[in-house]
Amino acid sequence: MDRISGLSDELLAKILSFVPTSVAVSTSVLSKRWEFLWMWVPKLEFLSNRYDSELAIRDFINKNLPLLKAPVVESFRLKCLSYSFQPEDITQWVATTVSRCITELEIDCDYCWGGKPAVLLPSSLYTCETLVTLKLVGGKILVDVPRTVSLPSLKTLLLGSVTYLNKDFLRLLLSYCPVLEDLILERSGFDNAKAIVIISQSLQRLTLPIDGGSCCKDEYVIVTPSLKYFKVEDYNGRSSYMVLHTPKVEEADIVVEEYVEMLFESITSVKRLSLCVLFNHEEEYLYHDGIFFSQLEHLKLCIRFDYWSKLLFRLLQDSPKLRVLKLEIACNGRFKEYEPISWNNEESSVPQCLLESLETFEFAEIRGSQEERDFVSYIIKNARCLKSSSIKPSTYIEPWTSSSDSCD
Repeated sequence: MDRISGLSDELLAKILSFVPTSVAVSTSVLSKRWEFLWMWVPKLEFLSNRYDSELAIRDFINKNLPLLKAPVVESFRLKCLSYSFQPEDITQWVATTVSRCITELEIDCDYCWGGKPAVLLPSSLYTCETLVTLKLVGGKILVDVPRTVSLPSLKTLLLGSVTYLNKDFLRLLLSYCPVLEDLILERSGFDNAKAIVIISQSLQRLTLPIDGGSCCKDEYVIVTPSLKYFKVEDYNGRSSYMVLHTPKVEEADIVVEEYVEMLFESITSVKRLSLCVLFNHEEEYLYHDGIFFSQLEHLKLCIRFDYWSKLLFRLLQDSPKLRVLKLEIACNGRFKEYEPISWNNEESSVPQCLLESLETFEFAEIRGSQEERDFVSYIIKNARCLKSSSIKPSTYIEPWTSSSDSCD
């Protein structure tokens, strides 16, 4: 203890910034010197995990936040669980941290308030020149982008199921974020947003989690010429995508109920693709001619519908550099009888990747259906560069013991 106390106040405050705020505050009982040392800590974290503790946390923040001695508040993180945190309190806390040149702000109100009034964030937040990371989560947070916006340092933005008051909120907000690199836009069915316009010259990572609660058809217009990573989790099934310009996407992670074609058009430059298609009707999952994945090297495919081999064979044909193929197929009952693909083993019709590049093949949850057996046999016969392969049976059905095509 004496050795630690010999350090400078500045260094001790730096050390305290690496522990939770509650731990930093508890050091005030160690000695007279430590009594107010925590007030120099530039990072504040209040993550409530008990409803009965929130009132004490609220009183503590109201009392001590204005008295902080640190000239700059580097980060302020708050997670609410109940109605103990009043909207006006959070508005004032955000305003206070913004006045202290905050760089990272995270407010999570995802589980609180019920019918209580919502949080309207102060307009000063949208003109904070030091803010680098902004994360807002919860339908009780109202995002009302003012006419005057300037976030010249913002690089990471997460909007999680918040409520929007301005229908043109995102286009306006992004137009004043010149260095934004990472955007996570989580949608719910009650956020008041319809058409989503994402236009950013600097954006490199875009994540769109969309739940199935939306009753309307959502539209997305995406113009992101610097985008490298694109993730979509769309459980709505009614979304429409107009991805106009994403020429640099290297990695994509896509989960959709159906209709992959609209997204395929925007990710033809990918090197790594993880694709999960949950449900489709007959031929609708196939995509039109002209879509070509000339750089694709790693494909992970998870499919939950009949005739998955048609889509997969098409992807193999259009991915001449594919090196790694990982599959997980699970159909729970077939809608129509399986009609085998005419697997042609002549070299002129075999996908180029099987002849020249495919090195790794993994097939998980295989159940022994005729469609699975046909495809595995085709891979074994034609993958000339294969170095490793793995076939893992499903734990629900004994594979390879029946000639019947069963996906039950």
